[in-house]
This record gives sequence, structure tokens and C-alpha cells, in this order.
Amino acid sequence: MSVPSEPGQPSTVELISQLSAQTTRLVRDEMRLAQKELQESVRHAGIGAGLISVAGLLAVLGLATVVAALVAALSLVLPVWAAAAIVAAALFAGAGMAALVSKKQAEQVPPPAEESIDSVKRDIAQIKEAANDRS
Repeated sequence: MSVPSEPGQPSTVELISQLSAQTTRLVRDEMRLAQKELQESVRHAGIGAGLISVAGLLAVLGLATVVAALVAALSLVLPVWAAAAIVAAALFAGAGMAALVSKKQAEQVPPPAEESIDSVKRDIAQIKEAANDRS
């Protein structure tokens, strides 16, 4: 039997109903937040992986150009050799810039949504505890 509430005050049943609704909303909001945090992590990791691939490709092209420059240097004496060395230096500079940008992206990857997951676990534990207390 429920104890009659004072006028203007919600009854115990209404309070429990409100608690249930608010708890459900809280858990859903926490899950949405965890999902957004995970999407942000994946986005930064994807950009970082793409840029490290660009850095690797440019480095390989730079190495190939250095080899071509050495061959050209041996076969002709200066003009082709100098041009190939300049192209190789430009490719290595591009690789270095891509690597730095990739590193910056990787540093921006937040840790997995541990805080949100822990918060949801605590909420669920409190709900279970409250349900056991009512029993």
C-alpha cells in the first residue's frame, strides 16, 4: 500500500516512474555520446593512416628518383643529374610534411570512450541495485 502524498507532491509510484524514465534517457544519452566519441576516434585514425600511406609513397618515389639521379650523374656529368637531385629533394620534403601532418592527426585520436562506457556501467549497476532494493 502506498502512503498518501501531501497535496501538490508526486506519489511514490509517480516518483519511481519518473526515475525509470530519467534513467532510461540517461543511459540512451550516454550511449549516443560513446558512439560519437568512437566515430571521432575512427575518423582521426583513418586520416592518419591515409597520410602515412602518402608519406610512404612519396618516400618510395623519392628513393627511385635518387637512384635515377645517381644513374644520370654517372652517365652525363651534371645537367640531368642536378635536375633529378632537385626532384628527389622535393619529393622527400613532401614526404616529410605528410609524415608530420600524419603524426599530428594520430596524436588527436582520443582514447576509446572509456569514460562513457564506465559511466554507462555505473548507471546500469545503480539501476540493478535500485531494482533489488525494491524487491
